Amino acid sequence: MENRELLLSHEDGVAVITLNKPERLNAWTGAMRADLGRMLAEVGSNDAVRAVVVTGAGERAFCSGQDFTESQNFEGGAEADRWLADIKSFYETIRDVEKPTIAALNGIAAGSGFQVAMLMDYRIGHAGVTMGQPELNNGIPSVVGPWGVFAPHLGVARSMDLILTGRMMNAKEARHTGLLNEIVPAGEVLSRSIAMARELGAKPPIALRLTKRAYREATQPGFDHAFEIAEEAQREAFASGEPQRCMEEFFRIRAARKSA
Repeated sequence: MENRELLLSHEDGVAVITLNKPERLNAWTGAMRADLGRMLAEVGSNDAVRAVVVTGAGERAFCSGQDFTESQNFEGGAEADRWLADIKSFYETIRDVEKPTIAALNGIAAGSGFQVAMLMDYRIGHAGVTMGQPELNNGIPSVVGPWGVFAPHLGVARSMDLILTGRMMNAKEARHTGLLNEIVPAGEVLSRSIAMARELGAKPPIALRLTKRAYREATQPGFDHAFEIAEEAQREAFASGEPQRCMEEFFRIRAARKSA
């Protein structure tokens, strides 16, 4: 499976998936996430694939998260429910891949893009990478990311710092906190990620599969509970119109900067 927004290549047993919307910082719509989920399921079940690398096209972003041109048009809570259900299905697909997954971070990882990087088993980036959770700044309750994805890595205090301030961590801080496993020169991020994917993919496959399955099962209750809480929060927020107004303001400010 391949389309304009997602590119798939194979490197000696490693599947490399590239998010290919560099003009929008690789932000994704629901359709793009669904296609990526299907692609991950496909390579995950392919016996010729021993590991998976996900990266972004261009030099600016791995993935900047939700494409606001889609979500700014949500009319109320029902659409937020469908959106959240789609995200849960997508995240479940990532968690279900029983082969090593590597995020090759070529730039910004924000919002759900940051969350997806954290759902991968290993993260490699360069000194210019930034990572964060700016959802609250855009009127979106930050629930799934901290409590379903990255709080186990960061702890409560650091998670609250990120979600309340909406700030982006630089690569040095991300490495210090363990969110980045390695920092390499920018031109080596993808090649190093493929090399690490080969190394991890060469591990005994049954033990690897059972280890990943055990982690998934151990963390499933917290993951499910985060989505239960998020469903009510997102429904109330989008029914109020606050996220839509914040996203409209985001586009207004961006347009003003471009015309300045």
